[in-house]
Amino acid sequence: MASPMIDFCEQANPNVLTEVRRIKRFENPARIHNALTSDPEKRALIWMAERTPRWISSDHLTLLGFLAQVMAGVSYALSAWNHYWLLAGIFFLALNWLGDSLDGTLARVRQQQRPRYGFYVDHIVDSFGGLALMGGLAFSGYMHPYIAIGLLTGFLLLSIQSYLATYTLGEFQLSFWNFGPTELRILLSIGNVALLYHPMVFHGHYRLFDIGGAVGLVGMAAMLIFFTVRNTRRLYMEERIR
Repeated sequence: MASPMIDFCEQANPNVLTEVRRIKRFENPARIHNALTSDPEKRALIWMAERTPRWISSDHLTLLGFLAQVMAGVSYALSAWNHYWLLAGIFFLALNWLGDSLDGTLARVRQQQRPRYGFYVDHIVDSFGGLALMGGLAFSGYMHPYIAIGLLTGFLLLSIQSYLATYTLGEFQLSFWNFGPTELRILLSIGNVALLYHPMVFHGHYRLFDIGGAVGLVGMAAMLIFFTVRNTRRLYMEERIR
């Protein structure tokens, strides 16, 4: 049985019906990645993708990246009882980089892109993974829970900004001000090592990760404001009412 919308279109204008039934083809957005490590990282990922066994698929790597990020969060939570779990966290962050960064490269090298599926799955997985990572930090005792919640909120807001820009501008921002996910993993890994020796700073008055988290919050807020204003202005200029 036809829907009321279909009935109306058939009666009013057959061309409108054609447009309603047409499925718009998903177009890959331009990927903007100008992080500090982006060039050597891209070369390394292509080299690995060309040598990845055929039985390993992009889905396997996406799952690996997600599970590794969850385990990094678990490692932070367990470090409240044994600080050597911080070293395990470095290992899981490295696995997360491998899975999260190589899955898309593998699909492109093999010419097996699934643009809509890949975009949706990759980024919803990142959101749940970020929740697990920040949750682990909140329970670790090395970072105040409020700062961890603030960082998670900042990450999700930057993600929303990026997804909206992807839809409206056709540009997917993978990094902000030369800083991307790989740089974040490197900083966290260095911080994990530092926590083993100096969990408190400034004569023992402040937690190291509280200071780092506060700096991160300021940086994320600045990025969010800058790119929101820039993209709003650009869209306004492109769609001015004359």
